[in-house]
Amino acid sequence: MGRDDHRKARDKNKQKLPQVPKNMKSDGRDVEFSQEVADQDDLEAMERADAADKRANERKKD
Repeated sequence: MGRDDHRKARDKNKQKLPQVPKNMKSDGRDVEFSQEVADQDDLEAMERADAADKRANERKKD
C-alpha cells in the first residue's frame, strides 16, 4: 500500500458538493416595504442603501 491510497477518500466529496444556480440565489433582501407608510427616515435609509449598492457594484467591476 503506497502513500497515495489514504488521500483518495478525502477528496471524493469535493466533486459532489451541491451548486446553487444563479437564479435561485437572493441578494439578501427579504423585507416587505410599503411606500405609502414610509416616513422620512425610511426614505433616507433607502437612498443610503442604494448608494452603498452602487459603490459595491463599482468595486466588483474593478
